[in-house]
Amino acid sequence: MSQTFSLVDSLSLADLQVFLSRAGRVEDGSVRLIADSGVLAVYVAVFFPVGLLDESPTILGLRTFALTPSSDGTVETFDAVVPVRSLLERLTRLQSAVVDPTASVTVSMPMQVNTVTWAAISPPRGGWARLEETPVAPLEQVAAEGIAEVAEAIPTGTGEQIVHRVRSEVWGRGIPGLEYVPAGVAFAAVSLGFLGDEQTARIYETGPWTRVSTERGHVLVKRRSWSLQR
Repeated sequence: MSQTFSLVDSLSLADLQVFLSRAGRVEDGSVRLIADSGVLAVYVAVFFPVGLLDESPTILGLRTFALTPSSDGTVETFDAVVPVRSLLERLTRLQSAVVDPTASVTVSMPMQVNTVTWAAISPPRGGWARLEETPVAPLEQVAAEGIAEVAEAIPTGTGEQIVHRVRSEVWGRGIPGLEYVPAGVAFAAVSLGFLGDEQTARIYETGPWTRVSTERGHVLVKRRSWSLQR
């Protein structure tokens, strides 16, 4: 497996750095990197079940980045899970050493981790059916209200198990008017910086997965296997 990947320029490097910085503030754990056909898919976890009896949804954030071929002309292909902090440290060092902003940037990957449960769940790449669009403003409102509710319900020093239960209750409930989309999707979209100047977000479905997409990124949620289509 390749131990490096090459982004097309320092702008892509900065975008990846910002994305992972935001993700690290939500879930300071690991990031899944999948390189194929000249594209790097970067998955981060926002919320996921803890234990076999936990029915919380799995909510992931996704950004994609174009890759450049290596010096010998080969295209990188790999699927790796690495610590967010370690990768961020490497990106920060590379960013401080940029001389030509238009030149490609080669990133060396940290040592992989193999105990990340959510990384074993792979969203499908194809077969997505477009359902509808939803206004962005209600997503922002749901996220703000949920953040305030979680903060009020969890005093300082609360145990991890109680914290997870509160977050599961708040972020697992449906968004008003989009009951099939958990409120955690709105939280993910806001926290990861996916809601910008666009007025609407697009919604897609395939099997047990729902995806909410904007020009800035995608939020994917895995729920029980049922279809929204009639």
